[in-house]
Amino acid sequence: MHSLFIKIIFALQALFLGIGMAQAQDIKTPDGLVKFVVEDVLTVIKNDKAIQSGDFRKINALVDEKILPYSDFQKTTRMSMGRNWSKASPAQQAQITQEFKLLLIRIYGGALAQVKDQKVQYKPFRASAEDTDVIVRTAFVGKGEPIQLDYRLEKGANGWKVYDINILGAWLVESYRNQFNDQVSKGGIEGLIKFLQDRNTALSTNK
Repeated sequence: MHSLFIKIIFALQALFLGIGMAQAQDIKTPDGLVKFVVEDVLTVIKNDKAIQSGDFRKINALVDEKILPYSDFQKTTRMSMGRNWSKASPAQQAQITQEFKLLLIRIYGGALAQVKDQKVQYKPFRASAEDTDVIVRTAFVGKGEPIQLDYRLEKGANGWKVYDINILGAWLVESYRNQFNDQVSKGGIEGLIKFLQDRNTALSTNK
């Protein structure tokens, strides 16, 4: 069952945390932000038949409207590319970020249909008021052993934003960095863009 729950968690990772109409007091602290967002996402998924069926357009609209404003997905992409980020032009950086977002949604969107009665345990949060980069630790609980799910957030001018997620000890950024570096070494920045585009095309036609 672990593989099923990992897919579910990655679906949430691809959606990065939806927020909707959150009140200011709910999102001032990193742990408050994560708790509000996760519960809101689970509620939306459980009540939206289109998302449960894997409707890509509905999921993508949700990401653009409610999720991206509360995540730093460009930072996620930049860190996943590592030293190769600076080799890309601003236009290429924007294209890679968009293709990467679409890839995550396409890969894990189908797992949303599996979200039913799972709940989230929120671990005690420890950080000082001066910290600007923190980890909020949680566990995804269903049948079987709880699944570790941690969020890394950074505080900027516009408040706290999620930029990395850890599932069972594997951080998203680290998981993709080697793959991205390999594609750049083979075909340069344009090679990486083509790789992402080809993956998205293949996933969209295989639905």
